[in-house]
Formats: sequence, C-alpha cells, structure tokens
Amino acid sequence: MSAVTPSIDRDRIRELTAREERTLNERTGRSAEMFRRANVALSGGVASSYQLRDPWPIYLERGEGPTVWDVDGNRMWDFHNGFGSMVQGHAHPVIGAAIQERYAKGTHFAAPTEDAIVVAEELVRRWGLPQWRYTNSGSESTMDAIRIARAYTGRDTVMKIFGSYHGHHDTVMVSIGVEYDKIGEPDDLASLPYGAGIPQATVDMTVAVPFNDVGAMERRIERLIAEDRKPACVIMEAAMMNLGVVLPEDGYLQAVRDLTAKHGIVLIFDEVKTGICIAAGGATEKWGVTPDMVTLAKALGGGLPMGAIGGSEEVMSVVKDGSVYQVGTYNGNPLGVAATRASLTEVMTPEAYAHLDALNDRIVQACDMVVQKYGLPGYAVGVGSKGCVTFSPTPITDYASFKANQDAELSDLAWLFNMNRGIFMTPGREEEWTLSVTHTEEAIDDYVAVFDELASELVS
Repeated sequence: MSAVTPSIDRDRIRELTAREERTLNERTGRSAEMFRRANVALSGGVASSYQLRDPWPIYLERGEGPTVWDVDGNRMWDFHNGFGSMVQGHAHPVIGAAIQERYAKGTHFAAPTEDAIVVAEELVRRWGLPQWRYTNSGSESTMDAIRIARAYTGRDTVMKIFGSYHGHHDTVMVSIGVEYDKIGEPDDLASLPYGAGIPQATVDMTVAVPFNDVGAMERRIERLIAEDRKPACVIMEAAMMNLGVVLPEDGYLQAVRDLTAKHGIVLIFDEVKTGICIAAGGATEKWGVTPDMVTLAKALGGGLPMGAIGGSEEVMSVVKDGSVYQVGTYNGNPLGVAATRASLTEVMTPEAYAHLDALNDRIVQACDMVVQKYGLPGYAVGVGSKGCVTFSPTPITDYASFKANQDAELSDLAWLFNMNRGIFMTPGREEEWTLSVTHTEEAIDDYVAVFDELASELVS
C-alpha cells in the first residue's frame, strides 16, 4: 500500500499552516499565560495527556448549548463536545434541574438509590441486555467488562481491533498508535505497548486483528486455540471512532457475532463513543447486532462522569454470584444517575435523534459537495451525531489503510482553520465532530462555510 499522494500542493499546505498557527497563537494569549501557570502544579500543564497541544492547549471558560468560550473570550460553535461526551449540549436546563434537585438531597452515600434502578431499566430497554452495573468512566467500563469476560470463560487472552482505543488500563493500551512499518501483516499484527509503563506480559496477552476482516479474525482465533490461548473475549467498537469514523462493512458485525458465538468467546461492543450518540441503543441498535456485553460512558452522564456495563444473564452471572468484585465507591453516584436519568428520559428522546440525524445528513452531504467542488482527496462520513471529513484518496477501512492514506498535514491545517473561524474541534487526525441536540442548521452551515474557505485557499 502506497503512501498518500494528494493532488494539492504540499508547499501550499505548509504555507497556510504556518499562517494559521500564527493567527491562533495571537488569538489565545491568555491560554498561553494559563499554560505557563499550570506547568508549575499540573504535570505538563494539563489534567490529561490528550489535552496537550503545541505550543499550548486552548483553555476553556464556559459553555452554553452548542457554544463555548475560551479564556481569551473567543466564542466558538462546539463540535468537539468534550471528546464526544456532550451530545446533550452544555448546561442543558433539564439536566441542570435534576442535578440541583439531587444536590439538595445529598450527592453521595455509597449506597443504592432509586435513580440507579430507573437508569438500569432504561438501558435494558435501549440495548436489550438484561443486566447492568455502573462505573465512572469508559476506561473503568472496559476494564471491568474484560475482567467479567475472563472470569466467565476462565481464560486470559484478550482480542481487540488493531488501532482501536478502549481506555487507559494496561490490557487495552496495546496496538493503538503504531507507525505504518511496524503494523505487521493482517494475519499476524503486532502487539505493541501504547506508551511506557505497560508490562510486556500484559502486552503479550492482548492480540490485535484488523477491522472489517472477519477472515483474519477467524484465522487468528484458530491459531490461538491451537496454542492453547483461546481468547476470553473480543472487545471492539462496532464503528471505529478514533480513525475519524470508519464504518463496518455490510455483514461484518454479524459475521463477528457468529464467529465469537461459535467459539464461546465473549463479544464486547465498546460503545463509549457510539452509545447514546448515534441512536437510542447506540451501535447495537443501529446495526442490529447484539453482543454479549456493552460498555458505556462519555455521553451517558450528560456531562457528569458516568459509565456502565451491560451484559447477558449468563455472562453477568459471575458478578451476581460474587465471583467478580465489580466495585467502586462512586459507582451509581446519586448525582451521576440523577443527571443520567434526566438525560435518557427527557433529553435524548426520539425527536432528539431525528434532529441529530437530520443535522448530520446536512453536514455530511454539504462537506462532500465541497470535496467534489474543489477536487480534494477525501470524503465525508457520519452516523448519528458523529462524523468527519477524511482526507484520503481511498476509503479507510482499517488502521493500516488509515496510516497509509490519510493526510495528517491536511488534517492539522483543517483544525487550525476551524479554530480561527469560530469552530471548536478536536485536534488530531484521529478525531471526529460530535453534534449536540442544541446544534442548529446555522452551526452546520458555518462549519461548512469554513471548510469551503479552506478548500478554496488550498487550490487557489
């Protein structure tokens, strides 16, 4: 597979990038000051490594509905939405009222409340999985789901999709950001740690396979069985959400479901990014394939740290009988489940999903028209509230095709263009937009207008 060769002038990309970087730096002086201050007490000047950006991150002050303001007073349409967490929009009054009411009654007991039951009942209705437990983040959800799968099967090996991110615990911090020449062959992809501090023994127990290739998954499973290393589980996103957006090909998810069922391997859909955001029942509803387990977080809590794990009666039996200690002092926190209840029952309604679908259709179609108008190497793709423009001359189907074809320099320039023109976006070639129920056609049209301006300048 050859490296990307876009039909646009590389010098022009670098010229525009330098100009836009200067402009953004000039517009964010207070963020620079705050970064210098933060470096004294915060390691690296941020609360999470994913918040870093050169030469400094953009510090935000407040958000309301579909908009945010940074500390320099720049107002922006928010298409970042907290790495996809704020599909409800900022400071939604319904969720705010629920939080306020709950606060007056007490915010933490480490004891169950009725809201925890109501939320679980709603998750059963949406996902069709009968048993649920709570966590406080996506990382906790995937970590606990894997432990449950290992206990249920009595096996240790974990299979994941190469390039997918499933949180920051050791088992899944494997084969994520890998250079193209280190990926390996489809039937023998490399297991490599994502950063330091991950034991090699843990890395060796995690085996990666390519997305959209059930044949490669089946062959790797058969090899592992022959080596007496049959996987306990396959953990995967039904649509890859950290390579922009990569959708499953027709029949792929059902084939994975059939394959894992055949071998008695627990299938986990990591819906931390898709859950709540692309349909009422997430990717499970969207593509009509029900896994053994689902993990949720991000948008679940309506802006509060909430996570959840859903599973079949059989798999979750090891939690119910006490074999697995699925614990956490803040699991099912009253404030979190109150916000989640209000979000699920009053905000994320059928009308809300119809609105998101209409807006996403509008932005995808309009961005595709810009691509065609200017002859850019790329295409727009989206589902539910999620989407992106992928700067690649060929469709991206997995991590290898992403690394070989997607244009990193053009992606960086697009982010700078957005930031300097009132569009707050997630930085990096791997990210996508997330719409909220408070977004309007005006916000969509402004996004497209900025993209059109970028395209025009690229080819001028």
